[in-house]
Amino acid sequence: MKHRKNNPAYLISVSIFLAWFIAAFLIYPNINIVHRTFFPDGEFSFRAFERIFTSARAVKGLKNSFLLAFTIMLTSNVLGIFVVLVTEYFEVAGSKFLRIVYKIPMVFGGVVLANGYLFGYGANGFLTKILLNFFPGINRYWFSGYFAVMFVMTFACTTNHLVFLKNALLNIDYQTVEAAKNLGAGSFYILRRVVFPVLRPVMLTCTIMLFQTGLMAVSAPTMLGGTDFQTIGPMILTFSARTGSRDIAAVLSLLLGVAEIILLCISIQIEKRGDYVSVSKVKTPLRKQKLKNPAANVIVHIFAYATAVIYLLPLLTVLLFSFTDRYCITNGIFDPQRLTLKNYICVLTDSRAYKPFVTSLVYSAAAAFAVILIVMVCIRLILRYRNRLTALLEYLLHIPWFVPPVMFALGMIITYDLPHGIMFGQPLVGTVFIMLAAYIVVMIPYTLRMLKAAFASFDTNLEDAAKNLGASGLRTFLQIVIPCVLPAVLAVFAINFNGKLSDYDISAFMYHPVYAPLGVVIRNNVANNVEADAQALNLVYSVLLMAISSVILYLVYGRGSRKKETQ
Repeated sequence: MKHRKNNPAYLISVSIFLAWFIAAFLIYPNINIVHRTFFPDGEFSFRAFERIFTSARAVKGLKNSFLLAFTIMLTSNVLGIFVVLVTEYFEVAGSKFLRIVYKIPMVFGGVVLANGYLFGYGANGFLTKILLNFFPGINRYWFSGYFAVMFVMTFACTTNHLVFLKNALLNIDYQTVEAAKNLGAGSFYILRRVVFPVLRPVMLTCTIMLFQTGLMAVSAPTMLGGTDFQTIGPMILTFSARTGSRDIAAVLSLLLGVAEIILLCISIQIEKRGDYVSVSKVKTPLRKQKLKNPAANVIVHIFAYATAVIYLLPLLTVLLFSFTDRYCITNGIFDPQRLTLKNYICVLTDSRAYKPFVTSLVYSAAAAFAVILIVMVCIRLILRYRNRLTALLEYLLHIPWFVPPVMFALGMIITYDLPHGIMFGQPLVGTVFIMLAAYIVVMIPYTLRMLKAAFASFDTNLEDAAKNLGASGLRTFLQIVIPCVLPAVLAVFAINFNGKLSDYDISAFMYHPVYAPLGVVIRNNVANNVEADAQALNLVYSVLLMAISSVILYLVYGRGSRKKETQ
């Protein structure tokens, strides 16, 4: 049955808005940064590239970024595979506890995680003070530079393994493992020759994502790298703040963009190869394997719990010290007799203290809501009108995946620092809207991919039935379509909201000085060596963010998993 014709005025207005939005935020800033780089004075020039490769600082930053990317690709990949095997494949005592601990980076990440490690292992950190008692001769600033950044990011970047690799592992047919055991194969032989080949595509994808994360890192190198280990991301931020060096920042961001495109092309080729799956019609659920070798069993347990301790220490340190006074925080001494709720009362009652928290909540909620509205409109057009224009629309909405966040942020700054016709003669830089627009744009590809899958699985017969009963298109969409896809919509909203609460990478470029978000405030409090009261606020901010993130993750993942377990 053919659908009724849509309101032409509605289609025209929606099309005009989408054309303006895509041109203004997805296309023009990226084209403009390329133009400014190669045509600085209206004529083609490689001057900016010459400045890059004659600048010792810039060259060193490039080397450091690739060094970090290659290192994280190895260390975090090994750790990520290990934690998945420990919690899902091998029989390890306390695996449920370990599974919770290993998920800490999901709620304790980014600038908050870097601040936690810095507070614990920094020059005046609680754990550093303990080390000084046993080793008085060690350098108080031992936790900085390349080692600190590498260490923190190794433990922070295992979340993709806990989501993607875990799901792939649980989909393995246990019959293949059982068959190998019946042929006399040992545990590690089965792991190497049966399990890993099935997981290879997902492992390669995680490897590429780790390389990308290390290459684009901003928060950890900014807070922990110091003067000895500067990477591209923080350098772009520094260069973009000065008009005379924005061409260098533009070239660095372009180099990141080229690396991003290459990595995405490799990832696409991996996906085209397909997964190695069992051909059995009825799969047997995977059962955990017991390590029969006593020595191997002990070693795995030792490494599993040692890793858990490393995950836990920064979180527990932040949590405990958030309830102490300035004396304990300044001296890195935990005294149970000095526990207090003063820090939390300050954040909840003092407008200067809770303003950054409210700012982040408002920005994150507004961006998460706006991106869902925009994407849902686009998805309706893409699924209803399958033609060249809607296909082009879908391709254009994936542009943020091909552009590093720092390149996009710099493009926005360079393009809209002065009044511009595409913005109706108004500048965006220095307004409260530019960071909101940036949040929305970087969330579009993920939101599109998740919601399109939800809408594609919707039974259109229900929509046709409602229209046959005389319901209007808008009423049908609101009362029939939305309730069916609402769980997916809420899940995407929650994940987007959670992801931008403590954002620093984008916020550092675009925040309004009067409305600084939490990520920027936490970073500034650390960078400016402020007094203990501000450090206490950082700790409280971190705890509150972890609490919100934990609740969101439970609502998105926890309830569903519990339902599956009870079935």
